[in-house]
Amino acid sequence: TCSLCGQVMWNTAVHAEFIHDHADYGFETPSVKFNWRTIKDKRDAYVRRLNDIYENNVKKARIDIIRGYGKFTADPEPTIEVEGKKYTAPHILIATGGRPAVPSDSEIPGASLGMTSDGFFELEELPRRSVIVGAGYIAVEVAGILSTLGSKSSLLIRQDKVV
Repeated sequence: TCSLCGQVMWNTAVHAEFIHDHADYGFETPSVKFNWRTIKDKRDAYVRRLNDIYENNVKKARIDIIRGYGKFTADPEPTIEVEGKKYTAPHILIATGGRPAVPSDSEIPGASLGMTSDGFFELEELPRRSVIVGAGYIAVEVAGILSTLGSKSSLLIRQDKVV
């Protein structure tokens, strides 16, 4: 999950909370409407711009970015092979990223109807209702953001034993 994307959406929810509380502080806020498409477009453009800046800074520092699937080799010097080409350097950083494990419908009926947290950032509109499965910080954050912006949200937490 893109941490910058999450921060933008968290800030959006904070603004919604402030607007909700304006009346308590004497501000009259007639009919305020939220537009998901606007924040999605602006957020995506912001992240693209920052990614370009970061990549340009890496290039200016004469650091090579090699994208692909890699593995360490048995060579005597620190060597990694990426898609058939070997790279040797005194220091090698492997930024693995992460991918969620999505169960099959045979494991959990209906699993294919869901989406991962990455799918949250691809939503074209705010869902009227949402169910978030998990209890990690990303699940709780997404549930809070969606709820604050107007999606009727439920958070499901698995328990291995009855408490």
